[in-house]
Amino acid sequence: MAKAIWKGVIIAESDETVLVEGNHYFPRQTVKSEYLRSSGTHTVCPWKGQASYYSIEIDGQMKRDAAWFYPEPKPAAREIKDHIAFWRGVKVEA
Repeated sequence: MAKAIWKGVIIAESDETVLVEGNHYFPRQTVKSEYLRSSGTHTVCPWKGQASYYSIEIDGQMKRDAAWFYPEPKPAAREIKDHIAFWRGVKVEA
């Protein structure tokens, strides 16, 4: 069971993550959306497409752009559609 944790709070938990380039992508329905805040940040991956980001807020503290997802991944990355990955201090235990 993989878990994404920040400040001692489990943000996501699933035994059905998709591992891509060393990152666990959690199915969207396994992520606690109450901790996610929309971000205007976007980046582009040549083979996955355009990524969008969420910041994470817990107890009034914000971790900017600590989660990302691909709303419309390219065909080579279709397995991560509707999945979210974490970084920037969010610990992922697998």
